[in-house]
Amino acid sequence: MTRLNRRDFLSLAAAFGATASLAARAAPSLISWRERRDLFPEGVASGDPDSDSILLWTRRPFTDGRSSARLTVELAEDREFRRVLATSTCTVSSQSDWTTRVLVGKLKPASEYWYRFTDDEGNGSRIGRTLTAPAVDDPRPARFAFVSCQNINIGEQHAFRRMIHEDEQASPDQRLGFVLHLGDFIYEIVWYPEDRPQGMYGRRIRDTVRYPDGEKIADFHIPTSVGDYRLAYATYLRDADIQDARARWPFVTMWDNHEFSWLGWQGMQKFKGENRPAQTRKVAANQAWFEYHPARVTQPSGRIDQFQPPAVVDAAIARFDAQGLGQEPNNLAAINSLTGYRALRWGRHVDLIITDQHSYRSEDPTDLTEAKAFESPDFPEMVSEEIQRQLDAGSAWDGGKPPALLRFGTVEVANFRAAEPPQTVLGASQKAWFLDRLKRSPATWKVWGNTAGTLDMRADPQNLPDGVGRKWPAGYAGWGGGDPSTAYVERAEIYDFVAAEKISGFATIAGDRHSFWAGLAAKALPPAHFEPVGIAFITGSISAPGMVEAQEARFPKDHPLRPLYIADRADHTEPTVNLTLRHGVRTALDYAAHGDLDQALAQSNPENAPHLSFVDMGGYGYSVVTAGQDAFAVEFVCIPRPREKIDGPDGGPLRYRVRHAARLWRPGESPALDQRVIEGDIGLSA
Repeated sequence: MTRLNRRDFLSLAAAFGATASLAARAAPSLISWRERRDLFPEGVASGDPDSDSILLWTRRPFTDGRSSARLTVELAEDREFRRVLATSTCTVSSQSDWTTRVLVGKLKPASEYWYRFTDDEGNGSRIGRTLTAPAVDDPRPARFAFVSCQNINIGEQHAFRRMIHEDEQASPDQRLGFVLHLGDFIYEIVWYPEDRPQGMYGRRIRDTVRYPDGEKIADFHIPTSVGDYRLAYATYLRDADIQDARARWPFVTMWDNHEFSWLGWQGMQKFKGENRPAQTRKVAANQAWFEYHPARVTQPSGRIDQFQPPAVVDAAIARFDAQGLGQEPNNLAAINSLTGYRALRWGRHVDLIITDQHSYRSEDPTDLTEAKAFESPDFPEMVSEEIQRQLDAGSAWDGGKPPALLRFGTVEVANFRAAEPPQTVLGASQKAWFLDRLKRSPATWKVWGNTAGTLDMRADPQNLPDGVGRKWPAGYAGWGGGDPSTAYVERAEIYDFVAAEKISGFATIAGDRHSFWAGLAAKALPPAHFEPVGIAFITGSISAPGMVEAQEARFPKDHPLRPLYIADRADHTEPTVNLTLRHGVRTALDYAAHGDLDQALAQSNPENAPHLSFVDMGGYGYSVVTAGQDAFAVEFVCIPRPREKIDGPDGGPLRYRVRHAARLWRPGESPALDQRVIEGDIGLSA
């Protein structure tokens, strides 16, 4: 890449809200440093590496009445700091919650470095390790992990311990270059133990975050101020597993929903089915995110070392544009207070294009009150796929001829979406940037880092045998909206663009679903024309509970459709929902009744999910990408349910390790995935 001159580098650092430092000739450290982790309780971190620079981060709070203090940061070629390349001073202040970000430049590509911070009294942070990206022409395969959904309130984070252990044992060429965190770094929803003494899904509630300014809704609490959001991040970063992972690798991070609000969209929150303006909380969430993540995100002010929050009030949105973006000035100021979508180049083979799935999205049409008419306790979780598609398309349905009435079985509702535009998740400006980046990328693999899954989640209840519950009226069923898999119009636009521009090597990696998925990227499934244009993967959660745990606990045991989700055995349960999603309802019912998988698979419906190779709705852990000249592989590393802490350097046992790989296909060819179980038992997932 072209190296920046000093002036341009300083401008770049300012744009990212960071102090600047340029590497020079290596020399021994002149700093008197003694480690005091207690004074740097959230540790250190690095983020968003490129081939000649890295962002460094720490937090050093002071409680002696001062409002700011000076730190010295050092970056060295060795852990003993005998070959220090860069030394700079930076400021921490109460205004930025005592955090600081330093951009160090003029580094070597594909290199390992060590860094630390020291205050004026010689008290030092822990030592961090980081890496720069390879040069854009570096032919070596890229290797990185992607993760999502860690919840310290109801789980443990030892998946990171497993990741650290395996990386330490690996040969240098097999080690990870970075960790991509695809959101839900924190869970803003917090249960206090006294509010839920029964726990959740058999899990213990930990007494973690208690918001000083929070609001209680039902039996949980949410943040209302920047202080509340800051407290959540600080508490999460005191978890040893999370902190150790951030000290070992550079992280590349993007927020999902819980960094702001569970059902939030743009500057709105949604609770109990009601939208309410929350622009002040959106800004607070963005500020805390900016302060606690070393990321090359931008804010309009361009302030150095400090987020500049716009002055907003919580205001109702009266007008939306043609893409569903609320035009109320406070809404626009709130969502534009921080721009997170960006791209990272990693050698010759990977262009990682990361998008924001919540700041610009229109309201999820399947979550509107009127859409609840199509839900039924006779078919828990399921919604007609046809209705989902009509709700998504709005006025664009059937070439601009939406029906006046939405009908499914005996339910008939006036089409409340007939005059509204199709749903968008990306928003117009971000989508234009995304498509342009896809088109221009020269990398072998164009990797969409998406915080929410793109693979369709559906079943075929039209094939239920007579006598099993009520009769499903017609067609396939989905599982409601909320992610790009049900933004059918927008997803088709993206996939048609990939096909039309003859873009090969298109891959999506995602989180959010608390489950492992591997499959093919296609805009439609049978009976429509099925034509994959790429490959897609979703990683299991680090610790947040998933569907299987929830259904074990709350799905009525006498419900005729429970076997589609859970098979109850004498001393355990099995997740038949994996079979329902992958092979259809008859396979799941047969297996639940007899336990013979080969017999059950004989009833598989090949049109239910031709896009899927693997689904584990009860999977936890992380995923590792290896992307080279000819192939792209994702390895799912699955651990048992992380209900309680597992001590030891390896993070405890594995459930399985399974690898899915695709050879690079030519434009016009269809991609294909090969599966190999490396160790353990994948159960009902394939």
